[in-house]
Amino acid sequence: MTFDKNRFSLLIKAAGIKRPELEIPEDDLVRRARLFATHHHAAVGQKRKYSGEDYITHPAAVVAILKSVTSDPITLAAGWAHDTVEDTHATHEMVRNELGSEVGLLVEGLTDISTPEDGNRATRKAIDRAHSAAADPRAKTAKLADLIHNGIDIIAHDVNFAKVFLQEKALLLPVLVEGDQTL
Repeated sequence: MTFDKNRFSLLIKAAGIKRPELEIPEDDLVRRARLFATHHHAAVGQKRKYSGEDYITHPAAVVAILKSVTSDPITLAAGWAHDTVEDTHATHEMVRNELGSEVGLLVEGLTDISTPEDGNRATRKAIDRAHSAAADPRAKTAKLADLIHNGIDIIAHDVNFAKVFLQEKALLLPVLVEGDQTL
């Protein structure tokens, strides 16, 4: 087994141990994505449903999960921005202009496209699954990280909805097989 400084650094950070020599510097693109997401989620006053925490804690958790499997700045930036178009006034054009076309492509793949006018929840989820199936594998990896964090939160706080959520995600997993398999 070889020593992986990035994984070790993440474990040290998760344990709360301060070791500056092991810190992974934040890439400029990732920093800009963090600031973009923080600004847009704060601008609409978005909070996490169950905890009431500032919403940015969710993208931060998604990025932490992503860092366990990739150091790709494009994927990490998409992890920060993944909910901005769905949940804030940000547009895909704004994402592309601020973070580049590649991050924009991944965020588009991560953004649900169904609307209430498309029909009932099952119909909308089927539309969103078809959209996810066509996404870039990096977007699928970010979607898996998103599902992991949301799943943990929902299971911990709303057992009844968790049953619905987990059934829907079981249908989604087959279209995400191109995402990182360790997630």
